[in-house]
Amino acid sequence: MSKHSKATRFHTIGAPVRGAGVIVEREHDAYQSDHKPTEPTVCPQCRAAFHEGRWQWIASPAGSREELCPACKRIRDKFPAGFVTLEGDFFAQHRDELMKLVNNRAERAKAEHPLQRIMAIEDTAGGALITTTDIHLARGIGEALHHAHQGELKFHYEQGQTLLRVHWNR
Repeated sequence: MSKHSKATRFHTIGAPVRGAGVIVEREHDAYQSDHKPTEPTVCPQCRAAFHEGRWQWIASPAGSREELCPACKRIRDKFPAGFVTLEGDFFAQHRDELMKLVNNRAERAKAEHPLQRIMAIEDTAGGALITTTDIHLARGIGEALHHAHQGELKFHYEQGQTLLRVHWNR
């Protein structure tokens, strides 16, 4: 494949596909800084601190400078990295239970990784659309639903982009 052609990765959970579980970032993500923030730095929006080379939920160190973290930049710009579509009769019948699972998965991820957050949850004609600040959270939500309730789970991303679309249906 030439460097100018577009390649699309599409994977349905079921039979294992070699390399399907690995998302390789080949393009620069405009929301990930090309430099590490000066330490200590605190996000003025969410109060996450950049300390010891990563964003963390810690008390703001003395003398911290302020800079928006990548997650807050995505939220401000309404530019998600992950889209999770939930659909099907099972979803309609068990919406509250499934949304609790989604929110619990998101809260656990956010507690450990401050840049992994749900941006919005919107009702759609056939279910719900969840947008996330991180592709790993989108994938984790899909995998949690599939693990707990089976159904059909699909991942779709284009190589060279930092965007993941997850579709779960049951």
